[in-house]
Amino acid sequence: MAGHSKWANIRFRKSVQDAKRGKLWTKYIREVTISARQGANPQINPRLRLAIDKATTANIPRDTIERAIKRGAGGQEGHDVEEIRYEGYGPGGVAIMVDCMTNNRNRTISEVRHAFTKHGGNIGTEGSVAFCFHRCGQLVFPKGTSEDKLMEIGLEEGVEDIQTDEEGTVTLTTPFDHLHKINQAFEKKGFTAIRAEITFLPTTLVLISDKDTAEKVNKLIDVLEELDDVQNVYTNVEMADNLLADMG
Repeated sequence: MAGHSKWANIRFRKSVQDAKRGKLWTKYIREVTISARQGANPQINPRLRLAIDKATTANIPRDTIERAIKRGAGGQEGHDVEEIRYEGYGPGGVAIMVDCMTNNRNRTISEVRHAFTKHGGNIGTEGSVAFCFHRCGQLVFPKGTSEDKLMEIGLEEGVEDIQTDEEGTVTLTTPFDHLHKINQAFEKKGFTAIRAEITFLPTTLVLISDKDTAEKVNKLIDVLEELDDVQNVYTNVEMADNLLADMG
């Protein structure tokens, strides 16, 4: 487990904080509803617990979250929605995975394919890029949190990696199926994560050093993230230092 992870410069995408609040709320509530299919008790349904945490962090009212849980658990809503993952390549050979939730598969694949085609990419078959990513959990702690203390606890709990970014935010990578347990262990010792989520990190990176290609990649990811049925977009792009400096 390294102090500064190799993942420090792996993603180049618009942060969810830049998205419109209404669209974020829709995505988070959809995740709560779907997660509640597996049980309405977040203490025994880790996926629901994570979905609730995300919704709470986004300042979604508690009663709205509770209604979403009841809809999913009670079958009133959400059972016509399916989860689909699309895979493809963007400009420069960048691998992209797109997680969607939809009640109309034909509409969703049409929109995703159009985005890839219009912005220099190609949608692929199932498994075409999945091998480029590692499913894992992530815990993010605020600036000022002691990396040494987190590392000490993390070693005991089976954390895979730890990194601190330039702003002082500390991110821990965990096995995806142990995220909830590890998060609870940190909370018991007084450390509360500002974000806990299941994600996909790239195992192989594609370096982009050309500004035009970088802009095309960014545009494709932006367009995909704006689609109503898209929940998450993952990529293995790594921007060259000169591009990051220009954008900074």
